[in-house]
Amino acid sequence: MIDTTVDVRERDAALVEDAGERRIMGFPVIEALPSAHAPYAQVDPFILVHEARLRLTPEFAGMDTKHPHRGFDNLWYILEGSASTGHSTGPGGAIERARLAEGSLLMLRTGRGVWHAEAVGADEVAEGSAGSEFRGVLFWVNLPRKDKQVDPTARVVEPDEIPVRREGDATIRELVGGDSPVRLGTPALILDIELPAGGQVTTPLPPEFQGFAYVLGGEAAFGANRRRAQPTQLVVLGPGGSFPVTDAAPGTRYLLMAGQPIGEAPHFNGPFVD
Repeated sequence: MIDTTVDVRERDAALVEDAGERRIMGFPVIEALPSAHAPYAQVDPFILVHEARLRLTPEFAGMDTKHPHRGFDNLWYILEGSASTGHSTGPGGAIERARLAEGSLLMLRTGRGVWHAEAVGADEVAEGSAGSEFRGVLFWVNLPRKDKQVDPTARVVEPDEIPVRREGDATIRELVGGDSPVRLGTPALILDIELPAGGQVTTPLPPEFQGFAYVLGGEAAFGANRRRAQPTQLVVLGPGGSFPVTDAAPGTRYLLMAGQPIGEAPHFNGPFVD
C-alpha cells in the first residue's frame, strides 16, 4: 500500500549554527552556507549563502573581479544601500550592467557558463557616490542536470515588483515563488520576513520542501521546539509542514529559504557546480 499521509507537523529547528567568516577576493564575507554541520543533502537545492557589508571606494570599484560561473542560479538581494554589477548576458556575450536599488533582487541563471564581471559599485563611484555602503546577501541555488546547459540569463527585480503581504505580526516579501516573478530550477520559496514590533508568525511550507532560515536582525524562537537564534545564525528546518517563529524581539528579520530537493549530488569546482 502507498503511504499518502501528509506530514502536517509544525517543523522543528533541526540545527542552529553560527555562520563562518572568510575572505572573498580580499573582502570579509559572512558564510552561512556551506555549513560545517548540515551536509548538502540536508539543504538541497541550496548551495551557498554569503552576507557582506561593503564600502564603495574607487579602489574597490576599480578592481578586476571578472570570474566565470556555471550550473546554478545566482541571486543577489540588496538589503541596504545600492550597488551595481555586470555579467556577460548581453548580445554575443557582451557585458551588461545592472543597477540594484535597496530591496531589489538580481537573478542570474548561469546555465552553461557566464562571466560575472562585477566591478561592484563602479556606476555609483562614477556618479560621485564614493564612500557609500551597501549590505547584501548572495545565494546560489543548484540547477538540475537537465538545465545546466541552458543559455545564461539575467533579470533585475525592482523593489516594487516584489510582492509584499502581512502574515501574523510579520511583513513578508516574496523574493522567489508564490506571487514573485522569479522561479528557480526546482519549486522553491525564498521569503524576506520581518517582525517590526516583534511577536510571532507561522509560515506554511510544502512538506516535501527542505531548507533553512538565515537571521538578519533581532532574535526569536525558531521552530516548534523554540530554539533561539540571532543574526548571522543558520537555522536548518526539520521535517513537517508549517514553520513557526515565536517570541520575536522587535526588529527581527530573517530570510526563509525552502525548496524541493533536486536529489542529484553536485560536483563542486570553485565557481562551477556540475
